[in-house]
Amino acid sequence: MLDNSSTIPEINLRVILIGIVLSVVMGAANVYLGLKAGMTVSASIPAAVIGMVILRQIRVFNKESNADSILEANQIQTAASAGESLAAGIIFTMPALILIGVWKEFDTILTTVIAFTGGLLGILFMIPMRKVFIVKNEDNLQYPEGLACASVLEAGQDIGSSNNAGLVIKGTLIGGAFKILISFFGVLKGVLEGAMLIGNRIFFFGGDISPALLAVGFIVRLNIAILIFIGGFLGWLVGIPLLGHGLEYASDPLEGASVLWSTKIRYVGVGAMVIGGISSIFKVRKGLVDAIKILVDSQKGTIQNDIPDNERDIPARAINIFSALAVSLVGGVYYYITNDMAITIVTTIIMIIMAFFFTAVASYIVGLVGNSNSPVSGMTITAVLFTGGLLYIFGFSGTEGMVATLGVAAIVCCAACTSGDVCNDLKTGQIVGASPYRQQIMQIIGVGVASLVMAPILQLLHENTPGGIGGRELAAPQAGLFASLADGFFGKGNLPLDMVAIGAVLGILILIVDSLLFNKNRSGEFRLHLMPIAVGMYLPFGLSTPILVGGLLAHFILTKTNATREPDSILQNGVLLSSGLIAGESLMGILLAFVASAGIKNIDLGLQPDLVTGLTMISAVITIWWLYHHSRTE
Repeated sequence: MLDNSSTIPEINLRVILIGIVLSVVMGAANVYLGLKAGMTVSASIPAAVIGMVILRQIRVFNKESNADSILEANQIQTAASAGESLAAGIIFTMPALILIGVWKEFDTILTTVIAFTGGLLGILFMIPMRKVFIVKNEDNLQYPEGLACASVLEAGQDIGSSNNAGLVIKGTLIGGAFKILISFFGVLKGVLEGAMLIGNRIFFFGGDISPALLAVGFIVRLNIAILIFIGGFLGWLVGIPLLGHGLEYASDPLEGASVLWSTKIRYVGVGAMVIGGISSIFKVRKGLVDAIKILVDSQKGTIQNDIPDNERDIPARAINIFSALAVSLVGGVYYYITNDMAITIVTTIIMIIMAFFFTAVASYIVGLVGNSNSPVSGMTITAVLFTGGLLYIFGFSGTEGMVATLGVAAIVCCAACTSGDVCNDLKTGQIVGASPYRQQIMQIIGVGVASLVMAPILQLLHENTPGGIGGRELAAPQAGLFASLADGFFGKGNLPLDMVAIGAVLGILILIVDSLLFNKNRSGEFRLHLMPIAVGMYLPFGLSTPILVGGLLAHFILTKTNATREPDSILQNGVLLSSGLIAGESLMGILLAFVASAGIKNIDLGLQPDLVTGLTMISAVITIWWLYHHSRTE
């Protein structure tokens, strides 16, 4: 860990302004991407890259020597990534109120308050957990994306005198080129997939052509990559043939596979996630207790005294003020949307407890598998099921029950998304020697500003996209799932509880097998973690394929290199290249999202489908070889 806090500037006016602008830009772009694709792009690495570029230009213009400080870039990245985390929390939940017909248009004030409150709670709850999961880190959590972002920042300091920055730049150019060729010009396909009928069963296989997903697999390494693939394999290659009859989809087996997954298989993933969520809370019980002790000690004034600048959190008084503000806003939100004091009290209590629990779970899972693979939607599903079931037992029903359930889910989801993002940023800051309390200040600033743009962007897209939110172009898959869960509890919808139950049983079996593996192999070389498997079942199978390939590349490099060296040292070049791939695809995705929101969706070059498929396969193979070849070090 570096200690730069006393010698290098960290927060100043330009850092705050750049961070605010990037928070708004990335928040708005990820609203569009998330509604369209069902997932957002991690903003930490692209924000770090943009921050370094801007600061470098300022240095040149002002003839300064330290304007590109690694700590300044880290603070910019910290604020900017708040927009992405809030976007994920909001788009997974708030559009559900449109889909179930409660809203005809987005309530600007309510959406803004929910975004700000959920994000603020995620930051506040994460503060005591920093010492538990990052400083102490008794579980040896790796924080793969936090490490990758730190590598990008450190490489940026060596630009012009080191090959590190060149590796990041090469990866960025290739990642961006793939994204524009796929999404704008249609020269490459975004996914190669197919399905066929064998007897009365549908068999599917496919994979996304995404350098960013390949890079995520490289960074998280083989164990986690295999687990995500196992989940996809169980859902798509085992579950769909077993649970579905395919003759009615004989003319289009691919559509049949998609229907069976969306109506049955992903609910198996939901059941597994519920068990995973409960198990994760149990696993982090000691961390929760330690976090509560740290909170209590901070009220006594025993924590902040005589602590070095690069280890200090924001003061307890500030935490108390912001917490009181957050709880007051939560109560006001729930009373506003339900007009019932009993529901307000119950839902506020449920939200606070669940937000605290899932902040811990999100922090733990992010440290384990990275922010891109953190099952925030799974945690939100657990919140929806628990809250909906509890309110149902208490006798609430109809629209009030649905709105209250989704209101709790929205704030919990924003808190979980933000806390995972905060955790990654704080890990990055620990590596580069940043001040935690300054990072927390930048996170609060970023959340406050980004929350202002969520509702306007949502309404703009809903009004100006054919079919609106929930239509073909902006399907909002997570929001659709949460709407169906709420409707299943309080409306006329049917919740496939049999599929959820199957997933729960499967989750318990996986936990048992993992326990047996751990008892036989105390070194923990391979673990059967439930959450990544559940994520693999819940998401489209195409996402797991490139992640597996990336994990295999990292494994092959480790096995063919001098075993006396540290794995992190062996994979350093690959991590830098992978960081560039993620940054390039993310940055280009953000740019194309803005172009699309302005009405320019793509340029059709009129290429034949067979030619596009061939170019896609060749490009994918070349990219895999390129990453493997250039990641190897002597």
